[in-house]
Amino acid sequence: MKPWFKRSLFGFAGAALLAGSLAGCSSYRHGWGGGSEQDRAEFRARMVERVGNKLELDATQKQKLNVLAEKIQAQRQALRGGGDPRAEFRALFAGAKLDQERARKLVEDKTATIQSGSPEVIAAAADFFDNLNPAQQQKVREFMDRGRRWHRHG
Repeated sequence: MKPWFKRSLFGFAGAALLAGSLAGCSSYRHGWGGGSEQDRAEFRARMVERVGNKLELDATQKQKLNVLAEKIQAQRQALRGGGDPRAEFRALFAGAKLDQERARKLVEDKTATIQSGSPEVIAAAADFFDNLNPAQQQKVREFMDRGRRWHRHG
């Protein structure tokens, strides 16, 4: 293969990967990111109740799970930003060429957001998990091994 063709192919594959990743992350979803603040709060409450029932959590453990859910939701909102993520992404492809500088800035901004919010999410996750009894921790591990949602089985 000619070097220019190989570079073009890899460049296109990289752009397609970036496009797919950003489009997937920015799509509108009900639950964590979609709807009003009240909708998100109701979704969070349902999720906490569902997981709490599956794990047989006590009130303190449910509160810690709720804190974790709030931190995750806040981190997700921070990643989405205040504007329209799809419009921001489409703007990268608006010209004759991909706006590489703007794409780099977008990735850097999202990375900085993740880095700044992650310590709170990690601390909340640790606080929740560390306060589960061994049987509950095992249920969490099994859930993660299955890779499914809590409500699809059992």
